[in-house]
Amino acid sequence: MIDAKATLEPVMMDRSGDSGPLLSALNPDLLIDAPGPFQDAGPDPYHLVKTCIALGVCYLDLADATAFVAGISSFDDAAKESGGFVLSGCSSFPALSFAALAALKPGFADIETVTSGIAPSPKVRMGLNVVKAVSSYAGKPVALLHDGKPATGHGLMDGMRQTIAPPGSIPLNSRRFALVDAPDLVLLPRALPGLKSTFTGAGTEPQILQRLLGLCGWLVRLKLLPSLSPFAPLFRRVSQRLGFGEHRGGMFVAVTGAAIDGSRLARSWHLIAEGDDGPFIPAMAAEAIVRGWLSGRKPQPGARPAAGELTLADFAPLFSRFSIHSGIRDDSPSEENTPLYRRMLAGAWDSLPPAVAAMHDSTVTRTVEGRARVERGTGLAARITAAIIGFPTDNPDIPVSVRFECADGRETWIRTFGETSFRSVQSAASGRDTYLLAEDFGPFRVLIALVPDKGRLRLVIRGWRFLGLPLPLFLAPGGETFEEERDGIFRFHVEITSPLTGLIVRYTGWLRPPG
Repeated sequence: MIDAKATLEPVMMDRSGDSGPLLSALNPDLLIDAPGPFQDAGPDPYHLVKTCIALGVCYLDLADATAFVAGISSFDDAAKESGGFVLSGCSSFPALSFAALAALKPGFADIETVTSGIAPSPKVRMGLNVVKAVSSYAGKPVALLHDGKPATGHGLMDGMRQTIAPPGSIPLNSRRFALVDAPDLVLLPRALPGLKSTFTGAGTEPQILQRLLGLCGWLVRLKLLPSLSPFAPLFRRVSQRLGFGEHRGGMFVAVTGAAIDGSRLARSWHLIAEGDDGPFIPAMAAEAIVRGWLSGRKPQPGARPAAGELTLADFAPLFSRFSIHSGIRDDSPSEENTPLYRRMLAGAWDSLPPAVAAMHDSTVTRTVEGRARVERGTGLAARITAAIIGFPTDNPDIPVSVRFECADGRETWIRTFGETSFRSVQSAASGRDTYLLAEDFGPFRVLIALVPDKGRLRLVIRGWRFLGLPLPLFLAPGGETFEEERDGIFRFHVEITSPLTGLIVRYTGWLRPPG
């Protein structure tokens, strides 16, 4: 193992000025160019790149501007002659996005569409340079592919809806992603000649701010303003004061195409960062490259975008330092013989305890039996609610059976406590609720995230509906609900409470498959 360390020395330098004398005096091995916006790098945007090449200093940047990243290859011969490397776009796009793309490609004969996006936490205070970069292309033409032909979208005005949901994690709220000017839109057609459609977007919350910025983009699109960049300080102040929503951010890359046998394939990679951990992600590609170099894997000489320079394995140890969860989903047309929970959990299925997995790993009708303890709420509203649904009455020890009727990718659960039965229907939700488990109790639908956690399968409520109409989440039935294995036996803990009624019912116990 190589015990190598980098030496860091802070200095002040004007990236747009004559940095040659200072760099020559410092004689660094590597320069990392992090300040933006690279969309507005001046009349000589590669001034610093040329200086580094002339001095034999390796260079990488965190650029996210399409023209800047795509144009870096023009210095390839000069960089090779100097013996160093020049890598542009060592950030979420394209370094991390292309690493995810490489992980999604196996099994495809042809990839036809690639969509991707980033969703920052609304509570993260974006720097002024980031807001300037986004404002600079609002309403302006953005080149992409559509139906196999070059097309033009408009920054922050065109969009698509997506849900970010790493397997086994609570998904982000479904949101609209607005088109952004990202290097992937130019680099993907070069890497995938048969590609038909591309899209890269940003999904910010609250969504109303994103839509307002898109509406302002009409001023640029209609040529009433040359750019929204002068308003970046105002946009930043507004976003900081209206940072409503969950303190979580994420990213996704999704591909569709044809398998070798001609069948349709669809896969997606998802990432969620909790709290303040998201802003560390854009710098991780640069860190991964530096760590690789210190371990003896120096990038090859030449100048190029960082697309394909790293793999997800390079990012894994960096993600592990933070509350960052990622994984791949198979979004291909589902087969009816695939168990519902296995489909929902995707790669997180393997983390389930054996008894919990066995309970859900079937598509045939079956009945399991056991015993339970039932506690009912004492309030009038709780008793009425429990009676309407058919929940059992209090009993410290009662026989229980659950009949699973599986058909068309859905499961009907008939729970019988003694002589009392009630049923629900579980299925994979769609549309805005994609990647959530939908459980229907008559006119009510409860939307649930399946989350393996420390040996338990937690069922976390993320929304509910009445006759298809969304209801406030803070009024949704709650309580701790999970499945686990103890002493080799499947055990359940179901608690249903409401802010309006208090405890409605709590039942705990065990089940054992027949035979």
